[in-house]
Amino acid sequence: MQFLMNYPETADIETSSDDYAQRFSGEIGSWFLKVQEKATLKMLSPWPGATILDVGGGHGQLTGFLIHNGYKVSVLGSAEVCKKRIQEFIDKGLCEFTTGNIIELPYPDRAFDVVISFRLLPHVTNWQQLIRELTRVARNSVIVDYPSKRSVNCISSPFFRVKKGLEGNTRPFSLFSEYELLQVFKLYNFTYAERDAEFFLPMVLHRVLKSLYFSLFAEKICRTLGLTRLFGSPVILKLIREG
Repeated sequence: MQFLMNYPETADIETSSDDYAQRFSGEIGSWFLKVQEKATLKMLSPWPGATILDVGGGHGQLTGFLIHNGYKVSVLGSAEVCKKRIQEFIDKGLCEFTTGNIIELPYPDRAFDVVISFRLLPHVTNWQQLIRELTRVARNSVIVDYPSKRSVNCISSPFFRVKKGLEGNTRPFSLFSEYELLQVFKLYNFTYAERDAEFFLPMVLHRVLKSLYFSLFAEKICRTLGLTRLFGSPVILKLIREG
């Protein structure tokens, strides 16, 4: 395909598609996104009105939300097709979009107050290089999400075929321990600030059951018991620059 020709890592092309967006449709999908938005807004609170680069953010999950809350948003995608879902914001001059290499970002050092990247890290082969670039162009903070090895996701590989049969459009992904991510971020003088584990139960279970009442009730109990903090996934991780 022509739009794949230039860059070695293009996982965001799929996450920017309409097909991928179906995974977050309906009331369960809307709830997933609200949980993500709430955690992200809290982490961004020290920098009201900040400039934000969303690497691989063509999925648009946070674009409108961030703009509505007063942030100046730029999105980096691997191909022109990645801007389809955020085109309305681009046309209105509310968001900038740039096509570029996600592991060699076309920006100078510390070009943005905050750099975020959601739905990307677990699908990138050279994820260490991605982290290097995220930290390079961030002035204050980097926020990413990742699936945790300490969660139910640890059995995802053996049961991937079952999961794909249930969800249809899922794909393989890498799991991370927080320690290994923090060690890489530390190389670039970024240190842990805070985290938010989103769900204790697997997201696929919530999608299959399609019961918002059950999902809200079950996740509230798990969060109250401390299970989500210890074993939840995906985890939203905030890091800040030292010095």
